[in-house]
Amino acid sequence: MNSDELFQRARQTIPGGVNSPVRAFRSVGGTPFFTESARGAILTTADGKDLIDFVCTWGPAIHGHNDPDIRAAVAEALDKGTSFGTPGPLEVEIAEAVVSRVDSVEKVRMCNSGTEATMSAIRLARGYTGRDKIVKFIGCYHGHVDSLLVQAGSGALTLGKPDSAGVPASFAAETLLCAYNNFEAITELFSKYGDQIAAIIVEPYPANCGLILPLEGYLAHLRKITQEHGSLLIFDEVMTGFRLAMGGVQEREGITPDLSAFGKVIGGGLPVGAFGGRAEIMDYLAPDGPVYQAGTLSGNPLAMAAGLAALKKLDSGVFQNLEAAGAKISEALRSEAKRQGIPLTINQAGSMFALFFNPDPVRSFDDVQKSDTERFSRFFHAAMKEGVYLPPSAYETCFLSTAHDEDTLDRAIESLVAALRTSA
Repeated sequence: MNSDELFQRARQTIPGGVNSPVRAFRSVGGTPFFTESARGAILTTADGKDLIDFVCTWGPAIHGHNDPDIRAAVAEALDKGTSFGTPGPLEVEIAEAVVSRVDSVEKVRMCNSGTEATMSAIRLARGYTGRDKIVKFIGCYHGHVDSLLVQAGSGALTLGKPDSAGVPASFAAETLLCAYNNFEAITELFSKYGDQIAAIIVEPYPANCGLILPLEGYLAHLRKITQEHGSLLIFDEVMTGFRLAMGGVQEREGITPDLSAFGKVIGGGLPVGAFGGRAEIMDYLAPDGPVYQAGTLSGNPLAMAAGLAALKKLDSGVFQNLEAAGAKISEALRSEAKRQGIPLTINQAGSMFALFFNPDPVRSFDDVQKSDTERFSRFFHAAMKEGVYLPPSAYETCFLSTAHDEDTLDRAIESLVAALRTSA
């Protein structure tokens, strides 16, 4: 069956025909393709078309698809069983791997998704501080957690519904909203509610409304203000952890959060999440402490094997190469857009970059919303025709992998340059 036929079939039994909303292509129009297989930097669709992939499973595939080392690790684990419901050796190994790579993490607990990780980190912050209120930033997305699905990015923004039905107003009332990169706003918020705020949760590089980079000193300001008021600082590094540096944004920026949420890369392509931080905070978790958190499949041996294999393949050379690749594709597209007189801003950090059809710098959620989303949709479909798959939303981030070698990157640049011309 081709993609059109599969989509119509899926719509009969799956809400919207997809199991995650942004996959439905509602933001860019058209029918989503179905992937038959993937290897390296290439997706092969059910229609028999090969696409150079800049979505990378929305971030986890830092080594590309179907990496042989990860596949071998999963096969070895599979031979021993799929799930035990008891502690396993690989859980200890991956915990040690995370703690040794992220300076702020002294203890870590595994879970099954980024949503679970952020949800659990917030519950832990509230239990540890004895406070109820949480600060989140407009446009940041921390998974589909009830109290955080307020002015969110990612799929919620893609569908034009930054808030969700089914979230009680009383839950949302404990969430204080602030504009990212606005020093005055966060200072004012803490001056009013500081003794009630359990934590700030932030994507240190917001990447669910495109990619926004912090102004000089902004993350340090968040660190300082939380310390002054006895609140915790939670970095949501589900996207950026182990992707932008071994220690994520906190390593790049030299900021030490109290708690961090991880996912994506540490699962090697399998479902996984984790949260960790200072031992004195993490010890508030059951069974040692009063904050309950659990999961039947947490620490699943297949996911642990895949994640550990993925982490073992990362070193400083990998991140340097990904940084160079990100800079190369970003600069090539900026230059071509300038030649054609197309208003295009590209924010890039390491292996992540975002395209905004906007003539001005993009430093806030308000700036993101000024971008030309219709032009992005035209560009998206033109890129697909040229054999390149970009995120199907103007509010998402592109990802590179180690499988995007020089030849693949050059072919992608040539195709994207052509797409800029034809979609202008």
